Amino acid sequence: MDVSNNLGSAFNAGVQGLQSASDGITESSVNIARAQTERENVERSEPAPETREAQSQPVNVTEELVNLRVEQFNAQANTRSIQTADEVLGTLIDVRV
Repeated sequence: MDVSNNLGSAFNAGVQGLQSASDGITESSVNIARAQTERENVERSEPAPETREAQSQPVNVTEELVNLRVEQFNAQANTRSIQTADEVLGTLIDVRV
């Protein structure tokens, strides 16, 4: 069994998962900001051109907040897997040296 390939795979999976969580956080944050902009435009009764298309699919802020929390947990889990791979690598280096 090649330990370096397995550690590399663990690092890569953790980094990819962390990037995916970051993308999800960004998407939910943008959707929440869009909902706020739409709400302000409705209060002013001035629909902005860029939000007219968005009005056909209203943003569910509660759902986006839940998505943010889920992505936070995903980021934490992937960070822990990266930390674990790092600790294993450190232990292997200590044993081999």
